Amino acid sequence: MSRFRQLSRSLGAARWLSPLLLLAVLEAGSRLGVIPERTLAAPSQVIATLWSMTVSGELTDNLLVSFLRVLAGLGIGVTTGVVLALVAGLSRQGEVAVDPLMQIKRTIPTLALTPLFIVWFGIGETPKIALIAFASIFPVYLNLYSGIRGVDVRLLESARSLGLSRAAQVWHVVLPGALPSLLVGLRYSLSVSVLVLVVAEQINATAGLGYLINNARDFMRTDIILVCLMIYAGLGLLADGLVRAIESRALAWRPAVVSQ
Repeated sequence: MSRFRQLSRSLGAARWLSPLLLLAVLEAGSRLGVIPERTLAAPSQVIATLWSMTVSGELTDNLLVSFLRVLAGLGIGVTTGVVLALVAGLSRQGEVAVDPLMQIKRTIPTLALTPLFIVWFGIGETPKIALIAFASIFPVYLNLYSGIRGVDVRLLESARSLGLSRAAQVWHVVLPGALPSLLVGLRYSLSVSVLVLVVAEQINATAGLGYLINNARDFMRTDIILVCLMIYAGLGLLADGLVRAIESRALAWRPAVVSQ
């Protein structure tokens, strides 16, 4: 096989090639004046802005504020979702009491509650954290509840035949069996929390990535807007990678369909 054909085959299989070509087209369009800076900043300008904001500390300070908001909202939401799923999944009475309310919640778009939360909590930090918490409850609840109810009945019968108490059955059989579903729910919750953060930080924020975007919009600084969008995307990928790492360790016992 000639070197030219080898090179063509390698480039044909390269997943990085199309994003790189897109960046090259955008850079050329900006430099030639085809794409005005007010419409979309050039990739080189975005990188330069990212560097200057990082060096000045402006990006780090606002990123820390956004991270703390997500952490607080996610902690409240995931904890609440796990507790409600355990209550509904482990008892018939709990299911009757909790599940109808959660199904009603499922039909209400979280962002539609923004005006109500502002009325209740004002325009400070509380409505932002409450929105993130409210949005992250349902993915954890639904997946963990489904995981608990989907545990193999034969395993539970084996545990009973061995004389395990109800609490020991839950600890040694139900929770390990529902763990994969919980991790799937946690992954969804992390993604949803970042999405809601984008909207929540539009509510009279004085710091955070959303605050930077609002200011940049007023001055038509598309380079700053793109930097913040890149950070949002990075947060989402980081969160997903974190859950994958936890999953690979916590579920090492589970046989994989596709070999690594």
